[in-house]
Amino acid sequence: MKAVTVQPGVSGSVRYEEVPEPEEGAGSVLVESVAVGICGTDVEIASGAYGWAPPGRDRLVLGHESLGRVLDPGPASGLQAGDLVAGIVRRPDPVPCSNCAVGEWDMCRNGQYTERGIKQLDGFMSERWRIEPGFVTKLDPSLGLLGVLLEPTTVVAKAWEMVAAMRARAFWEPRTALVTGAGPIGMLAALLGVQHGLEVHVLDRVTEGPKPELVRDLGATYHSGRVADLGFAPDVIVECTGVGPVIVDSIRKVGPGGVVCLTGVGSGGRPGDVSPADLGREVVLENNVIIGSVNANRRHFYRGAQALAAADRDWLARLITRRVPPEDVAHALDRGPDDIKVVVNFDPAE
Repeated sequence: MKAVTVQPGVSGSVRYEEVPEPEEGAGSVLVESVAVGICGTDVEIASGAYGWAPPGRDRLVLGHESLGRVLDPGPASGLQAGDLVAGIVRRPDPVPCSNCAVGEWDMCRNGQYTERGIKQLDGFMSERWRIEPGFVTKLDPSLGLLGVLLEPTTVVAKAWEMVAAMRARAFWEPRTALVTGAGPIGMLAALLGVQHGLEVHVLDRVTEGPKPELVRDLGATYHSGRVADLGFAPDVIVECTGVGPVIVDSIRKVGPGGVVCLTGVGSGGRPGDVSPADLGREVVLENNVIIGSVNANRRHFYRGAQALAAADRDWLARLITRRVPPEDVAHALDRGPDDIKVVVNFDPAE
């Protein structure tokens, strides 16, 4: 069979090539790929920024945003041939730490976890892949290709879960939410905010293209410009850009008792003239909370699948702005200004 592979740490090493069939030891459930989503993590691994091949090898099968169709469910998975599924990305560390021991491997404390398509485990960007029964999520079959959005949806399902946990600290009823960044994570964060009944605002730097219309059609409000210039103080801010000045502005803009959830991963960027001490003072005096959220566990995959099943299919379909065959994966990794979600399409019938 063929797969998209990369030599971690080596820029320009991505190729679509022949690889062995997946070994049975990788899981009793055999799946044929339908599509795999491309995200910033894949772009960074392809650029040589990071990534880890499986032990004893120098190449890694790329891809962690999976969508497949079951070929062989194995003896005890509860699945049937033809079921539409997605694979969970992270695996608990072998020690295990206290969190991994109870299934909260997204909160691993010692960093010895592994991840499909990222860290020491082959990903899903192959014609066929295997997976353990406990690490596969069944999707509503009516989603079809849209099921490829599950993994990024799990990221924001966890983010909103963490925001909701803050209600226990005080009598706090959030009504307004701001999402910074209108990429796939931002759009899906806005979707879940609307599903939770909040008044949702989305801020991005573009003024044209599909993003403003998608936000409005969701029933949310679109803004361009700076967070600092908004005429209201949101109860919740889900920050999805990873841009330094946007992070600082978000922390300073959130309303009293509000929560800023950081999901974007970036680097650098000067915060302007605000000092860390001044920023800390504002957080303390306003009783604000700043939390970081990354990855997801089995519960978040379940909740993400529920959120997608409840969403408008036509709206979800507009998030997928390009479909690229695996032999043109280099084109998929080269994202354009109007791209939201690009997918590598293994099944052209979908």
